[in-house]
Amino acid sequence: MSKHYGYMRVSTLDQNPERQRIELLRWGIAEENIFCDRLSGKNFNRPAYQSLKKQLKKGDLVVVKSIDRLGRSYDDIKNEWREIVKVIRADIVILDMPILDTRRTTDLMGTLIADIVLELLSYVAQTERDNIRQRQAEGIALAKAQGKHLGRIPKPLPEGFLAIYQKWIAGEYTLATASQTLGVSVSSFRHMICKYRKHALPECET
Repeated sequence: MSKHYGYMRVSTLDQNPERQRIELLRWGIAEENIFCDRLSGKNFNRPAYQSLKKQLKKGDLVVVKSIDRLGRSYDDIKNEWREIVKVIRADIVILDMPILDTRRTTDLMGTLIADIVLELLSYVAQTERDNIRQRQAEGIALAKAQGKHLGRIPKPLPEGFLAIYQKWIAGEYTLATASQTLGVSVSSFRHMICKYRKHALPECET
C-alpha cells in the first residue's frame, strides 16, 4: 500500500516550520509521516530528507509546501526530482505550484510543461542563492577596504554541544529540550548555534 509523506525545511533560528506543518496536515499527511530539517537548502545532505528518501517506494507520494523548501540548488533539485520520480517511481506534489504534481502529468504535454516550470523555478532559486553569495562577498570586501575588523575570535563551544545540536537539527530535540540538556538558557543555545554556523559552516545559506 502506498504511503503519503510530507517534507518541510527551515534554515534559520527565527523561522518556524509550523505553517508548513499545518498545510501538510490539512492536505492529509499524518503527523508521523512528516519530516523536518533545520538546515540550509544548499544541498540535500540533510538527515530528515535522507531518512524520508530511504523509506520511499514505488507509488508513494511526497508533499512539499513550496519548491524552495525542497532545495535551493538548481542542479540538485532537478537531480533529486528525477531520481524520486523516474528511479524510485514515487510522486511529488508542490502545494504552492499545483502544476508540479507528477500524478497529473502522465501525458507528454503535461510532463513537458511541468519540466519547464521546474527548470524555471529551480533556476530562480539558484540565481537567488548566487546573488546572496555575491552580496556577502561584496560586503566583506568593502569592510576590509574600510579597515573594519570582521568579528572577534570566538570562545570555544561547550563540550557536548555538537551532539545536542545534531539532535535538534534532526528534530529529536526542541530548542527548550536541547538547552536544558546542555544546561544553558534558550537564548544562550541560540547564540551557540549562530556562532557554530558562522564559523564552522560559513557557506550556509537559506
